[in-house]
Amino acid sequence: MPDDFVIARNPEPDSTLPFLIRVPLGPDGIVLKARESWPRTNKVYCHRAPEWPADAEIVERVATRSCTRRGAAIDLVLDRGREARSQLVLTHVRGREAIFWQTARTAKQARPDVRTPTARASGLTELAILVDVHERYAWRFADQQVRTTLRPLVAGDYAVEHDGAVVAAVERKSLADLVSTLTSGKLRYALADLAALPHAAVVVEDRYSQVFTLDRVRPAVVADGIAESQARFPTVPVIFAETRKLAQEWTYRFLAAGLAEAAQESGVRDRLAQLPGTPLPEPPAATATTAQVRAWARDNGYAVPDRGRLRPEIHVAFERAHEQGASS
Repeated sequence: MPDDFVIARNPEPDSTLPFLIRVPLGPDGIVLKARESWPRTNKVYCHRAPEWPADAEIVERVATRSCTRRGAAIDLVLDRGREARSQLVLTHVRGREAIFWQTARTAKQARPDVRTPTARASGLTELAILVDVHERYAWRFADQQVRTTLRPLVAGDYAVEHDGAVVAAVERKSLADLVSTLTSGKLRYALADLAALPHAAVVVEDRYSQVFTLDRVRPAVVADGIAESQARFPTVPVIFAETRKLAQEWTYRFLAAGLAEAAQESGVRDRLAQLPGTPLPEPPAATATTAQVRAWARDNGYAVPDRGRLRPEIHVAFERAHEQGASS
């Protein structure tokens, strides 16, 4: 049985797993392909390799203090100064075997040891949240005092209303969905709709660091796309909330804060209106609905779909036409 834990370069040039590791367990050891040479900041995905190549290009060889199989995990203790302990976890994803190599630090990062607060947001007894009818596996906000109602939303997946108008909304994304909508261009349209609201945000159920572990699209393309989206729509932040639970908690408190802000602005206007001789500030211009913009576009010769979001240039043309009409 091999005594050392060995890391080498994968000789397969087109493989997305550029490293090989040999685990000193069994007569010939266990050979795995690995995405990284060590789980420094994240868990490392591994896949079984047929055999250890005879002319392997060794990257690192470390003496093994112990290597023990415990159920679905292999515990490793290596003779190294830092992070000597690691673990290989054998599991199944969609019916296929998947192996993840982790240290205590990366495991804790994947499942942050935090407790979300139970205090109600902004002093509210109960928050009424609108959930878009197209939202699959919608959040239930089970840990908060929330009442949800399904309704078609023009922008976002979750929203709150004040005086019959949506005042805050959140678009929920997994990392895979964020990448898909960003590379296809759909994210820009979604951000344009969100930017028309007083308060809006996009919340991602993952860590920003995971962007740089993507293998089906260049991480730099995604990072640049996120940065460009923020520059184009600065009023719609993109928040990475690590886990589904934390994303849900952040959304709950953001929507409650947006509702409180809208109520405060409304109260200030009401108090000013009661003061004699006090000029009332002009209210912000009402934002046209997507249906109104769609009707205007058709009347003016623009090709627009019957359903769904409109291209940003349609909204720009609508606003310019009405600005010119107001000034003439």
